[in-house]
Amino acid sequence: MAGPHLLELLPEELPLALAGHGIELTLGEARRLSAALFLPPGAPASKQPLAKRKLAAIFDAARSQRLEVVERATDPSDGFVKYLLRSPDGALSEAVRIPLEKPGRFSVCLSSQVGCAMQCVFCATGRLGFTRHLEAWEMVSAFLTVRDEAPGRISGAVFQGQGEPLHNYERVIQAARMLTHPCCGRISGKAITISTVGMVREIRRYAREGHPYRLIISLTSANAARRSRLLPVAGRVPLEELAEAVREYAKGVSGRVTLAWVLIGGENSGEDEVRELERLFAGIRLRINLIDVNDARPDGFVRASDVERKSFMNLLQILKAPIVRRYSGGSSRHAACGMLAAHCENSPERAPFTPC
Repeated sequence: MAGPHLLELLPEELPLALAGHGIELTLGEARRLSAALFLPPGAPASKQPLAKRKLAAIFDAARSQRLEVVERATDPSDGFVKYLLRSPDGALSEAVRIPLEKPGRFSVCLSSQVGCAMQCVFCATGRLGFTRHLEAWEMVSAFLTVRDEAPGRISGAVFQGQGEPLHNYERVIQAARMLTHPCCGRISGKAITISTVGMVREIRRYAREGHPYRLIISLTSANAARRSRLLPVAGRVPLEELAEAVREYAKGVSGRVTLAWVLIGGENSGEDEVRELERLFAGIRLRINLIDVNDARPDGFVRASDVERKSFMNLLQILKAPIVRRYSGGSSRHAACGMLAAHCENSPERAPFTPC
């Protein structure tokens, strides 16, 4: 059996994990080891973290490999960079470097699964089907790869790439812990966002556990029949149950709860949607993130027109919630929301899972 992976163990967890391999490690040594593993390239190391013999024994007993970069694809129009990454078993996943408004600052969009089981009809990943969960170390490795090549500081991460993060709950939470630990990723918990299409049991668990990360609910429709058609798996859950789970989560946060809305031309911008939103989430302080649909298929879903979008935003005013139109960049390199399908941009076939 393969040993533990050092990129998914907090310093506090390392001594116990390595004790089973006959290696004694103090907490101080574990912290130095983690800090060394997460050190950016070129950063000066203060000293050898551990004695050479102990370090050699650790690397003999545990794994520390990183994902292989198959391809980097940069969108010349906005600077988004998509990374196609290969795991040791050959599985492909993606991460995206997102430039922020402040010059020299970036965020990373991370995948949580290879493919996705949610089958959302407007999403390229959903059309792939589900292959497997990503391990926490694979998510951390993706983050480190993007961070190490960024021409500036990575100040946040969003679990919003391939997969449904709460379907892979424990591994995603562990990866988030690694990214926020002061000896590891050193990102603020408030700068970590986890997105979900609405897994009720997991939202309630998340609320009970009181994590510092921000949760976004990708709703897209408040009409039960329409949501079932657009989000076939998530749509099986009654909207009333989802709204109640969101209400439980809202009790434990000081700010507003964010609902993400993939705006699809001619689909989900009517007055009926707003009436249902008002009914379902009454009493919850909301923020609405509008994201234009991204569908590269010739016969795929189309974006709402400016007139349709403006009309919908006017209707939403009744909620008395901030409405933010989110820019989803990198579309020319299939790096935008809903376009991640683990294919090579340089492959002439542009087929899923085709290695460059």
